[in-house]
Amino acid sequence: MSVFRVLLRMQIKPGMEDAFEREWSRVGESVTAHPANLGQWLARSCEEKGVFYITSDWTDEEQFREFERSDRHVTHRQKLHPYRSGGSMSTMRVVAHLDGSQPDGSHVNGTGV
Repeated sequence: MSVFRVLLRMQIKPGMEDAFEREWSRVGESVTAHPANLGQWLARSCEEKGVFYITSDWTDEEQFREFERSDRHVTHRQKLHPYRSGGSMSTMRVVAHLDGSQPDGSHVNGTGV
């Protein structure tokens, strides 16, 4: 399976980082409930204050673009917009994946993403 990945970089207004994390978790189901969404992750930058990265994996670009144009997505963006002061989006296709070792020596056998 070729995974379509979306990487968002979001600059959050100073002092609103914790509230943004809570809101992202609260409204995230509007993305993950889409049948083509394989999951999403929120990460806080260690180098840049107030910068977050959201990674979202999709079965294919066509279904992501369909979601991106949907009312569901517009509503989701409106709920997160008050926290943002800037951001960008990059898209890509996952071409390879290597499983990592777990502390007990076993390997993760996931979806390849």
